[in-house]
Formats: sequence, C-alpha cells, structure tokens
Amino acid sequence: MRVFVLNKRGKPLMPCSPTKARHLLKEKKAAVVRRTPFTTIQLTIATGESKQPVTLGVDAGYKHVDLSASTEKAELYASEVELRQDASDLLSARRALRQSRRNRKTRYRAPRFNDRLRTKRKGWLAPSVENRINAHLSRIETIIRLLPVTKITVETTSFDMQLLKNSDIAGKKYQEGEQLGFWNVREYVLFRDGHVCQHCHGRSKDPVLNVHHLESRRTGGDSPGNLITLCETCHKALHRGEITLKAKRGQSFRAETFMGIMRWEVLDRLKASHPKLEVQNTYGYRTKHARISNGIAKSHCADAFCIAGNLGAERLGEFFFQKQTRRNNRQIHKLSILKGALRKRNQAPFEVKGFRLFDKVACQGEEGFIFGRRSSGFFDVRKLDGTRISAGISCKKLHLLEKRRTYLTEIRKEEALPPLPEGRGLRA
Repeated sequence: MRVFVLNKRGKPLMPCSPTKARHLLKEKKAAVVRRTPFTTIQLTIATGESKQPVTLGVDAGYKHVDLSASTEKAELYASEVELRQDASDLLSARRALRQSRRNRKTRYRAPRFNDRLRTKRKGWLAPSVENRINAHLSRIETIIRLLPVTKITVETTSFDMQLLKNSDIAGKKYQEGEQLGFWNVREYVLFRDGHVCQHCHGRSKDPVLNVHHLESRRTGGDSPGNLITLCETCHKALHRGEITLKAKRGQSFRAETFMGIMRWEVLDRLKASHPKLEVQNTYGYRTKHARISNGIAKSHCADAFCIAGNLGAERLGEFFFQKQTRRNNRQIHKLSILKGALRKRNQAPFEVKGFRLFDKVACQGEEGFIFGRRSSGFFDVRKLDGTRISAGISCKKLHLLEKRRTYLTEIRKEEALPPLPEGRGLRA
C-alpha cells in the first residue's frame, strides 16, 4: 500500500512509495503521523507541491459503502465499509424501556408530542437513516484529509417499488395500489386471505379472526407482506409455542427505501461542505457498462473504481476492509430482575488487563481484534470476517497495535465476485 503524505501545514499531498517514505524519514525530512490502519507521514520542510487531479468514486449502499480514489495512472486508495445494521433495533429497545419506566414512575404525565425534534426541524430524518448518511460522509471526509481530491462522483439509484412487486404494472395501474378500495391494512389482509385462517384453513371452526405479524412490528413493520390471517385458536396456540407457521415474510424493501431517501441527501451535503470541489452523481447502468467494456471483474471495490472514471489506472490489488461498530453503550442494567430485586449491570469494565473490546492486537503472528474478554485475562481474538485466531489466549501473549475505533480496519486482497442477477425496477 502507498504511504499518504501531508505537507508542513497538514494539507494532503500526493502519496509516495514506502521506499521514498523511508528515505524521507531517514533524512529527517518527515515524521510519522499514523501507523495504523494506514501509514501517514508529515513533511517537516517546505517543498514545492505538485499535485495531480484525483477523483474519488463512491458506491453508496444500504449495507456497504465502497470507495476508490485514483488518478489517470494509478489507483491510490480503495476501501469497503460494512455499516451497522442494529440502529433500528436499539432505538426500539430504548423506546420500550422508556415507555415501561414512564408507566411505572410518571403514570399521569401530560403528553409532550410537540416537543419532538421532527415537529420542529425541517428535513428531519430517522436516526437509522441519519446514521448511515453520516457514515458515508465520514468515510469521504477521511479520504479528503489524506488525498488532494479534486472531484467526487457518487453513484445514486432510485427503485420503482411497484415494478419490483408487479412486473406487469404500467400506466394507470401506478395510481391504483394493492390496497385501493380498502379502509385499512387489516381489511385488505383479511380480503387477501379470503377471511380464512391460513394455518388451519377453517378446521378449528373459530369465527374470530386476527391479523398476525410474521415478524415483530418493531423489525417487520405493518406492511401487508408481514401480516397473515389467523383464527383466535391458532393465534393463541402460536404465542404459546404449540404450533409453527410455514408462511414467511414477504419481500422487504427497506434497503430500496433508504437509497431513495439518501439519493440526493449525500450529494447536497457534500456540495455544501466542499463548495470548491466538483461533486456529481452517476448511475448504476453506467458503472456496469464501464466495468464490462473494460473487462473488469465484478467486486465491491471494482464498482467504485469504475465510478471514479479513471479506467486506465493501475489497480492496487488490495483494499481496506472497515467494519462500523457501536462506540458506547449507556444502558446501565439488564432487563431481567434477579433475586432481591436486583438487576445485573449491563456495562462491562472499561478495560480488562489493559485491553478494550475490539482493540487491534498481534496474536500468534497475525493481526486480529478482541471479540471477547474474560476477567481471568484470556481473550477471544478473531478477524473481522469471524475467523477465530484463538478462542482463549492469555493477554500476556498479545501486543496492542491500535486502540479500538468506530471503524475497525484490516487489509484484504481483492477477490472477484460472481456477477449479480439482473434486477428489475431500477430507474435512472
């Protein structure tokens, strides 16, 4: 990997090779600023600054963000970021805890719905969406601090939800949804299922029908694809654990909805924060055409490389894989109440034998991360893909490489992925 260079004032310059970096350090013309996850040096002398146009390609996504910075001759940076997927669950758990506490302690508190931020601030976004958008911007800002980026190209996508559900939809049918003519979702689900229990199909002779969530409302929502008709007998038996449903939840469009929301939000925020940079968007069909025309194997970083537009540049062959983690946990106690009306503390000690969770360590000649700590001093060390280096190794045999960060980083070799199936409903 190349060594990133900063000038005497801390502004990014063109990166150099490890050999040149060693000569600069030996002659004391530069000092090391960072060793992990990528080596960065800062010059101690004033020099002439020769820069080349650097284009940053961003493949935005719901679960992954892929980035590639390149010039006309070479690719300078490549990374794949795996985003957090637990924000919605944590927010729902927090809401349930607060509602339970308010019911116990402030039972008659007056409602204060008008105090919520979404009623005051224009452009409010759900915290789960805001977290992903901020993650995109955070990774882009990191590269701008390392390289003299002159142009940013972001791939944006919009999905036709109705076309994904019904491939034959056209014209007037777009204004006539599946729930046209029904008062609410419950009435539509009962009609769709023929007012018959979908488990026993009327064998129980129970006339009372319920609309049941296949997944919890917290994770699955109230969409018709997550609802099914059950009679009262089967519904109660299901919640007692006596029967199991064969039906599965319908297709979820959570990722497609997020991409529609963030389509312009990332672009607008980048233009506002970097008015001197050229910020533009591109579309998936252009990326695919560029990749196939130039014979580039399908991979996450390959798409970002094609988005950058410097298709004649020399590829790096390796990339930084980064995984976003939860930084803090402020929940003090667990939900279960032990004997003596006590609750077990949910928070682990800040440090155990001088190590924190997700610290990057050298273990048995490999680099890994601490996934589990024991008070005895024996830790579980793994790689980011879950490969276990050691299930229980003494902390005395570990060497700390880097304190934990929000984004855990390891270097991986780029491997081509099989081509994705052709999808429908994509609108440029």
